[in-house]
Amino acid sequence: MGYRRDAIVKRRNTWWLDFRHHGRRYQVRLGKNISRDAAAELATVRRADILRGDAGIRKPKDIPFDKAAELFLTWVAANKRPKTLSNFRECLRQLSKSFAGKPLSSIHTFLLEKYKLKRLNEGAKVAVNRELSCLRLLINKCLEWKEFEGSNPVHGKLMVKENPGRVRFLEYEEEDELLEASSEPLRTIILAGIYAGLRIQSEALTLKKDCVDLKRRQLTVEASNHKNRIIKTIPIASELLEPLKAQIERSQCEYVFVQRDGYTPYRSVRTAFETACERATLSDVTPHVLRHTFASRLVMNGAPLRTVQELGGWKTVAMVARYAHLSEEHKQQSVELIGRKAAGFSLQPKEGRSSGLPKLVKTKTVGV
Repeated sequence: MGYRRDAIVKRRNTWWLDFRHHGRRYQVRLGKNISRDAAAELATVRRADILRGDAGIRKPKDIPFDKAAELFLTWVAANKRPKTLSNFRECLRQLSKSFAGKPLSSIHTFLLEKYKLKRLNEGAKVAVNRELSCLRLLINKCLEWKEFEGSNPVHGKLMVKENPGRVRFLEYEEEDELLEASSEPLRTIILAGIYAGLRIQSEALTLKKDCVDLKRRQLTVEASNHKNRIIKTIPIASELLEPLKAQIERSQCEYVFVQRDGYTPYRSVRTAFETACERATLSDVTPHVLRHTFASRLVMNGAPLRTVQELGGWKTVAMVARYAHLSEEHKQQSVELIGRKAAGFSLQPKEGRSSGLPKLVKTKTVGV
């Protein structure tokens, strides 16, 4: 056992100088089998060496939030998609309101809790999680680049629990109504979302003609356009084959989906899509609902989750569960599978009794 006094600690017969310097704890050996007075004199000498920087104990590297944000955005611009860069810029703009001018070492859990409460009071119930995740990645990158020597205060317990949101995918009747309300090439773009699972903005609108093999009935999403930077090859469904062929013949440039002049590719179809949804009187339908529909229909028709993952280009099977929703009709049909009729039994009342449980009678299947 030892005792502590003036940062001098004795353990067994050895004296130690126990102190914190620039937020880190250090323990320096002073001597063995010496008196406390001698240990105190040695501690004074060691403290002086530490303050002069002669003890090999230096101040950990630190970096201001503003400089860290600048380095981080440079890395994002070189390694992520433009939309990701735009999202991170917005997150850092919000974070800078509270942390601009502060070194990363001064950002601790209490400050982050205050920031979270402030953003929640502003109504940013979902955005605050994106901003904290952005800060966590920024600090991790600074640690990786050796620009900061400390700990990352952003952890999962800080995050706000999010509502998973309402499940939404298109029934076949809704698909027909949406297609009827759409003109070309929006109609084929919608089919590409439903029957190929393409992300409309990043994968469908950037699809090039040389990435579509009509003979082999395959289309390829280039790694530069894929969210996870991988090459994805998808079989072309029969519903999509002829419409896709017509768009390729119509295009006069390298892209499949072009505007009326035949040369200008689309940058966005959100306005046209929203207009089509209004005409079809469909609510809560966004372009991403088409991808939900793609995964849900695959699962409801018996496709293994691993196959759905491969076709959709998700990183893990667990991510497929977010998209693989089941319709109420499909659930009803599944429940009927456990019924007595499905097992070959019919229900008949017991003889001589007007009430009570029915009698189960095994029915025979007669061949025709």
